[in-house]
Amino acid sequence: MERVAAAVVIDAQGRVTGWSQGARLLTGRAADEVVGRPAAELLAGNHRGGALAAGTGVVTLRHREGHGVEVTVSVCPVLGADGAPAGHVITADPSGPVLVGEAFQQASTAMSVLDLEQRYLYVNGTACRQMGVPEEDLVGRLYTDTVAEGEHSRGFVRHLREVAETGRPVRYESFTDATELHRAHAWSIEMWPLCDGAGAPTAVALAAFDSSEQYWARRRLALLNEAATRIGTTLDVARTAEELIDLLVPQYADFATVDLLDWVLGADEPPAVPDAGTELRRVAHRSVVPGNRGAALRPGESEEYLPSTPPAVALREGRAVLAQAGEPAFDAWLAGRNARSPEGRPHREGVHSMIAVPLRARGVTLGAAVCVRKYHSDAYGPDDAVFAEELASRAAVCVDNARRFARERDTAHALQHSLLPSGLPGQAAVEVAHRYLPCGSLAGIGGDWFDVIPLSGSRVALVVGDVVGHGIQSSATMGRLRTAVRTLADVDLPPDELLTHLDDLVSHLTSAGTGEEVAELGATCLYAVYDPVSRRLSLAAAGHPAPAVVLPGGTAEFVPMSAGPPLGVGGLPFEATQVELPEGSVVALYTDGLVEERDRDVDRAVEELRLALGAPATSLEALSDDVLKAVMPEQPTDDIALLLVRTRALGADRVATWDVPPDPAAVATFRQAATERLTAWGLEEIAFVTELVVSELVTNAIRYGEPPVQLRLIRDGALICEVSDASSTSPHLRRAHAYDEGGRGLLLVAQLTQRWGSRQTGGGKTIWAQQPLPGT
Repeated sequence: MERVAAAVVIDAQGRVTGWSQGARLLTGRAADEVVGRPAAELLAGNHRGGALAAGTGVVTLRHREGHGVEVTVSVCPVLGADGAPAGHVITADPSGPVLVGEAFQQASTAMSVLDLEQRYLYVNGTACRQMGVPEEDLVGRLYTDTVAEGEHSRGFVRHLREVAETGRPVRYESFTDATELHRAHAWSIEMWPLCDGAGAPTAVALAAFDSSEQYWARRRLALLNEAATRIGTTLDVARTAEELIDLLVPQYADFATVDLLDWVLGADEPPAVPDAGTELRRVAHRSVVPGNRGAALRPGESEEYLPSTPPAVALREGRAVLAQAGEPAFDAWLAGRNARSPEGRPHREGVHSMIAVPLRARGVTLGAAVCVRKYHSDAYGPDDAVFAEELASRAAVCVDNARRFARERDTAHALQHSLLPSGLPGQAAVEVAHRYLPCGSLAGIGGDWFDVIPLSGSRVALVVGDVVGHGIQSSATMGRLRTAVRTLADVDLPPDELLTHLDDLVSHLTSAGTGEEVAELGATCLYAVYDPVSRRLSLAAAGHPAPAVVLPGGTAEFVPMSAGPPLGVGGLPFEATQVELPEGSVVALYTDGLVEERDRDVDRAVEELRLALGAPATSLEALSDDVLKAVMPEQPTDDIALLLVRTRALGADRVATWDVPPDPAAVATFRQAATERLTAWGLEEIAFVTELVVSELVTNAIRYGEPPVQLRLIRDGALICEVSDASSTSPHLRRAHAYDEGGRGLLLVAQLTQRWGSRQTGGGKTIWAQQPLPGT
């Protein structure tokens, strides 16, 4: 813009006779206001004509609005026709100190000048407005006399003194209240020295920039960054809500709550149709007042919010809702708090602002968070709404992750417990005690399992297994393996053969799968069969720890056996081991979670297990608890399965055995012998059926089998009739035609008995049939 010089013509009497456009712009006065008037009336001070005599100088003009305008003037005398002085022409350059002074006064930044004694020399209009004090009340006064004692004022004086003493500028940030704005403000303050020609400081100038928006933006960003590390540290819904509350109070709110929909706290999936209701359950809250005495709900309680209240609107519209004291929505919400909890009314007095924000994750609304301010002087604003939505979005994802984890964990628990034996049936062969402890890992329940399977001939199968990994996949794999073991056990295979078939099954599933069966490659299993008649324990392992045996009155020792390869490796044989046990021996089967843990000496843990098993105990149940207390890790990282069995024996008074010659005529003799034995046992009621069963089974063994043939009766929980021969050919049922002379024997046995079957033995096969005892 072109500069316009100010020019004034004054006659010999000191009256204004000429007034330029630049003069009008400089003083705000039009020509008709000043022409003809004494020039002295335009001066703000008593200059006594010094500038006129010197030809130049600094004068202060009185602006039309009342404030002074300091300018540097040049004076040129005007001579008349006779050469006598006729007046003066006075000019002022608007680019000089005048504009500088105007810039100082009209700056939008608060600016001040203080002397070295910290007295105000100059204060511009912005500083006066922000301090709420007029200029005349500040100029000449000490800074400390114009402010209250506090950290802000002490820091201000300290920095003023530093600039005055060192002559170096400083810049720092301060946080204080601004009287005009009635809210906490942040300031970026810069101070610098004003020096004389020799370079010595004569005063200190300062500018204070209102950096509140930047300050609060940094605070909000810092809270968001803090939320990334403080929220979601656990996969627990309630704890995640508490972490959000701890972050908000007291930094962002004086009181905050997290309320969730009921289905979020359960194991259900979100409803197909979003619930239009606004009933929420309190999960967490916190206040700057100890005891949360202003809370209307306690954790666990629920409430239906009125549709017009901010939390209900936030849920309905999916956005943050602000409300201030005096607004209908705010007053309705506060009235609801007071009505529900009148005793907390005194602690709600003075609440002036609130913000309600929905917790939404993956397109699903989970609940709402509410923040309230009472002691914070500033109310929530639009920027707070943006911040609250961002923070709530992050927190909601953590809550949803915790919810999904809880659902998967509960599902895995339910699946695992549905697959584990809920109650083991009573066994004549063994007394059983068991323990199953899922690990505390966040990955959830694993794939350990155990089982006790009744077999023919009063024998019993003992199984314990472990699938590497945790979660639903491992539980499902465990269920498939347990079902396969039961199916193969029903065929009555020896332990090593059963593990071979199980290994083939795992290899087939792994090779035919799409990678989802990888967990089965880490499966181990121990399968054992105990015969109470022979008192022999036959067992084989697939990568599983050997069991321990405690003989009556003795110490625990581990069974020497080959661990074998884990299931799914294929191509490697499994070795069976046989141990003869006296009656009353205790066999302990377990999974590796009992003795293995990171940073733990396995050999030492195994020795602790051996000692714990050998310690006296009143019962198997008590022994199970004692073993867990002595051996179990403090914080298990894997599931633990423990199966303890005490062996029993069937004596000669409950077993009858006969060697049968390969002569059909001998059948009648052994039928009669069986009847006599039943009479001795008091089982005359079932003698007739037993005679028929013995006749058919012995006849078939003589006719179609190979010698030697043996007949055995076992009185246990049922009456079991067994006929063994050296042939490996298994019998099968068939339908006999009307003209057939035979083929009805096994069909008759199947119809007369409760169960029947056959099993392969080392020297051939055994066909058995089982009848219930009278009164059972």
